[in-house]
Amino acid sequence: MSRAALLLCQVLVAVVALAMWQLFATVPVFGRIWLPPFFFSNPIDVVSQIVNWFSTGVIWKHLAITLWESILAFVIGSALGILVGFWFARQPRVAAVFDPYVKMTNALPRVVLAPIFALWFGLGIWSKVALGVTLVFFIVFFNVYQGVKEVSTTVLDNGRMLGMSERQLMRHVYWPSALSWMFSSLHTSVGFAVVGAVVGEYLGAAAGLGYLIQQAEGVFDVAGVFAGMFVLSAFVILIDMAVTLVERRLLVWRPTAAREA
Repeated sequence: MSRAALLLCQVLVAVVALAMWQLFATVPVFGRIWLPPFFFSNPIDVVSQIVNWFSTGVIWKHLAITLWESILAFVIGSALGILVGFWFARQPRVAAVFDPYVKMTNALPRVVLAPIFALWFGLGIWSKVALGVTLVFFIVFFNVYQGVKEVSTTVLDNGRMLGMSERQLMRHVYWPSALSWMFSSLHTSVGFAVVGAVVGEYLGAAAGLGYLIQQAEGVFDVAGVFAGMFVLSAFVILIDMAVTLVERRLLVWRPTAAREA
């Protein structure tokens, strides 16, 4: 399927979904409204709310704060996940010692951590960043760890036979092997970084998209809630596109078929 055809199919799915939402929220079908506007709003009201936010400039402050929190959480969590993942994969004894503690920490509900971070770091951006880091770190860590562990022993043995040092093996063997796993996790981590920021704002903040959604929910503004969700979705897609561009630049050595898969 060509890129244009794929894009057309994706747009059609969105158009059909929105059309059905509008239909069932405004037109009686079999004598009843299946999606009551009070609970589900409708696409026209949601779009009107989004246009109003952007035209009046209300959204920009909140968007900038959530963007900054998400980027910090994404960068810090990813960097820590990559470094610790490489370290554990290259030091099996260290990994064995810390294995139960990593699993215990990963099992902690992140929503429970949010109030604790608010107490430690206050209601500013760093409590939201900390929550996002806990979500991003483990996704990247486990993928990088597995990627390094999956390096072919044959390739390693051949590299050592050719006289490659550990630094050269790290650069030319371990790192390329981990990149595919790492970028797979980064695409997932983008959404989780935003989730961490928004959940933190929802639980306690004075600005941000999570705060905006929480305010709309508090006055039963369903259109405002859905508008915030749509802005968040577009926000995540844009960040994911940036990650994809970096991935294509760093994984240019991979066969085209492998990248498209």
